[in-house]
Amino acid sequence: MASIERRTLLRTTTAGAVLAAAPAVAQDKPAVPVFAAQKATTSVPVTHIVARYAATAPVEQIPAGVRKEAARTLLNWVGCAVGGSTNPAPGRAVKALQPFSGPPQASLFGRKERLDAPHVALVNGISSHVLDYDDTHLKTIIHPAGPVASAVLAWAEYRPVSGAELMNALALGCEIECRMGNAVYPEHYQAGWHITGTAGVFGSAAAMGRLLHLNEQQMARALGLAATQPVGLKVQFGSDTKSFHPGRAAQNGMVSALLAQAGFTASEVAIEGFDGWGQAISTRHDWGQVVDGLGERWELALNTYKPFACGIVSHPAIDAAIQLRSANGLQPDAIQSVDLRVHPLVLNLMGKTASASGLEGKFSIFHAVAVALVTGRGGEAAFTDRAVADPAVLAVRGRVHVVTDPAIKADQVDMTVTTADGRTLHKFIEHAVGSQDQPMSDAQLEDKFSGIAEEVLPRDRIRRLMDLCWGAWDLPDAGEIGRAGAAA
Repeated sequence: MASIERRTLLRTTTAGAVLAAAPAVAQDKPAVPVFAAQKATTSVPVTHIVARYAATAPVEQIPAGVRKEAARTLLNWVGCAVGGSTNPAPGRAVKALQPFSGPPQASLFGRKERLDAPHVALVNGISSHVLDYDDTHLKTIIHPAGPVASAVLAWAEYRPVSGAELMNALALGCEIECRMGNAVYPEHYQAGWHITGTAGVFGSAAAMGRLLHLNEQQMARALGLAATQPVGLKVQFGSDTKSFHPGRAAQNGMVSALLAQAGFTASEVAIEGFDGWGQAISTRHDWGQVVDGLGERWELALNTYKPFACGIVSHPAIDAAIQLRSANGLQPDAIQSVDLRVHPLVLNLMGKTASASGLEGKFSIFHAVAVALVTGRGGEAAFTDRAVADPAVLAVRGRVHVVTDPAIKADQVDMTVTTADGRTLHKFIEHAVGSQDQPMSDAQLEDKFSGIAEEVLPRDRIRRLMDLCWGAWDLPDAGEIGRAGAAA
């Protein structure tokens, strides 16, 4: 959206005034009353500003750096979807839902089954998140790609979509999703919501609406439908259901856009309105975080990628543990105690002291540090059922002590290891590997992709998939990505 258009919108006082003053595209005359004039909690017509942007923002306005980040986001997501495809969670989902699927319209990454597009969006979303290895918008801890990429790639196999169309939709969807998260974080997250699902549904709806060529009013309705479908509670962390959240957000967003295309009505102030999404899910909502600088400042440019397959708040500690182990040749029986000072969010998200499964281990700072000190690893092999039951890891896990310190930032840790022979080894991580200040390189992303996909697809297929992701903006047929990612 051009900045002058945004400022014009912000000077209006009601969503109705926006529609009357400067429609960006021709509007369908509604056959039933439109709920645009419902009471709002703000004079800023957030839903319509976002709808207009999603429907009309030109592809050419996306800066080269953001275009590159979108390709990195896609590549990382595809690798995670392939790598997670053999996990029990997507298998259980396919077993439960395949009998009820419609025609085989799209592929499941890493699997042979083909399902209808909405079910593919759900299952691929589960696969991409189940390893907890996906991308992260650190300001909100949203995993942006899951709800958006899962939907648009499923659709691209069902209906022809160019690479430029798909990548534009992906970029817009991730941007809107992260901005929605910015408006309500951290209060919304602290209340127990899993923000990837609750904000991700807007990203999916906007991206799908763009692929469906919805006009502003239809897009506002799609966002309204998305607003009524928040999904995800943090109590589910450590279970299959955590990965269900981005999958369902992808599916819900797709359905929202399809319903809106068919004329299904919804409140057109559903985001900011009285009794709307913002009021219902957070004690605070800063709508300027959503609408200010649309098309000028990009949250997608801040996306990061995990080097370790677990909750991101533990990454500084894993980084420190691996460095201390490597520098000092630490052996498990030489470790007397491990003391950590961490950001308060660490124990909130990863405070599990005991882990009965590898999935639970992904949310235990105690296991994450112990396995890193014992094995020097933080990838998927560090979070298997075998890894959490390893006697050496269990022994060290019992020696890990964690205290929170508000002075420690989210990408920092202060770690001290005391050895049996009386040595004190200290490591302070200023910025963890994988953070914005120490981002993963393209080569590291490819190594990560290959490492988690190598037991699912042959090497030549992996290489082809990575090349398709890097060149996605120029593909004549974006559906080629999904077809190439399916198991033979």
